[in-house]
Amino acid sequence: MYHEAGDATMLVDPLVPAGEEDVFFRHLDADIERRGLPVVILLTADWHRRSADELAARYDARIGGEPPTGVEEIAVEGADERQVAYFIRPHAALVVAEIFWVDVDGELHVGRSPALERPDELEASLDRLMALPVERLLVSHGEPVLEDAKARMAEALARRE
Repeated sequence: MYHEAGDATMLVDPLVPAGEEDVFFRHLDADIERRGLPVVILLTADWHRRSADELAARYDARIGGEPPTGVEEIAVEGADERQVAYFIRPHAALVVAEIFWVDVDGELHVGRSPALERPDELEASLDRLMALPVERLLVSHGEPVLEDAKARMAEALARRE
């Protein structure tokens, strides 16, 4: 995921597409040069590191830390593994690791970590996400939800097991 924040170019859970590296880097290099701002790489989960190290080296970027202006980090709690969501307030977009995912038919689901130990903390995290004015949901697994995201999130929560 790529976002042009006011003070940085932000990449979330970056993955350089195999076989398309030249085209990918030509476009990303041009954007980063055009903006002339630092590159920040954020991870929604440690296991989503993907191409983060390669991109950090290429763009002298930091991985982690404080999100850029207009981006909020929301912890997804309930397990000892680190998982967070990022809310890009200017675009009302929520970026998640695996707390929500979309199947091949386009249906949104709630994901539960196999490492879940404290369900009450997970529920509180979901409540915090639902309190946000989400219009778009960018998932790591499946197609993004670009319309009625908050309503679709509520439906997924209502039908989960």
